[in-house]
Amino acid sequence: MLENKNQSQTTLSDLGEFKLIEHLTNQIKIHHKSTIKGVGDDCAVLEIKNKQILVTTDLLVEGVHFDLSYMPLKHLGYKAVMVNLSDVYAMNGEAKQITVSIAVSNRFPLEALEELYAGIHLACATYQVDLVGGDTTSSTKGILISITAIGEANKEDIVYRDGAKPSDLLVVTGDLGAAYLGLQVLEREKQVFEVNPNSQPDLENYTYLIERHLKPEARKDVVKLLKDLKVKPTSMIDISDGLSSEILHLCRQSKVGCNLYEDKIPLDQQVITTCEEFNMDSTTIALSGGEDYELLFTISQDDYPKIKGNPNLTVIGHITEKEEGKYLITRGNQKIELTAQGWNAMKEE
Repeated sequence: MLENKNQSQTTLSDLGEFKLIEHLTNQIKIHHKSTIKGVGDDCAVLEIKNKQILVTTDLLVEGVHFDLSYMPLKHLGYKAVMVNLSDVYAMNGEAKQITVSIAVSNRFPLEALEELYAGIHLACATYQVDLVGGDTTSSTKGILISITAIGEANKEDIVYRDGAKPSDLLVVTGDLGAAYLGLQVLEREKQVFEVNPNSQPDLENYTYLIERHLKPEARKDVVKLLKDLKVKPTSMIDISDGLSSEILHLCRQSKVGCNLYEDKIPLDQQVITTCEEFNMDSTTIALSGGEDYELLFTISQDDYPKIKGNPNLTVIGHITEKEEGKYLITRGNQKIELTAQGWNAMKEE
């Protein structure tokens, strides 16, 4: 929830739309020669030669995608950028520019939007991305953020979802399930606070989980890593809706099947211990939790020696013929058909 600070706060109506935009964007630093004109005119002007352009948009709505009772506005701004950059990296591209559009109700003073934009500016500086435009308007309820990311890549470098072939290896970056569990911890503490506002949350044992939910990082580093290793994935997607959903997307678009091995799914120790505490199944959390923003991709078996032993990458299965189906192979060597359970099914547990 927004803190009531003693110092006076500036209402947005005092500024007006154009002064608000100028105020929130006057510290922008341009990182790319392709940005000819950023904020300040009717359109941004970009100049890209001999590249293919990648464009992606995501919309975040208060009460649907985030809860401001435990999501600081600075973290929200940062995360909103990450959600979009992750899609560009999932195409094996380089993110260059973003536009940011927000709708806010009159319950938000200027200082709240300064916090939101502090997170956006931090993300831009960290990932070397230019903020080149957007829009602001009023909302009758809450806050809404729409970000568009623009990236580029050489035509021969772009990776789509439809290139996986039978016998390809299924690879994932990082570890899975932590972001969803971080949300569960924060939801639990919110309920405790509502019953007893004097209670102080003890989050020391959940720091990694909470960070993964509140401040995820897009895997720009993996795009460079694969290039350095001279590995081009045959297909790729980012993990926003859960591992099983993303695998099924790749299989559907590539017209293939797969075997995913339960004992190969990478889990952080905090995920394992917190699942035990919450009486949840860690495999289910990894498969269906979502918001990990790791990259899932397939590679030819010929490229396996190049990635073998790399701590950033884990082989979790392989691609099969479409007729063989899409299965999870359990630790007990049972074959269970993969399904996309999704967010709602997780809520019902």
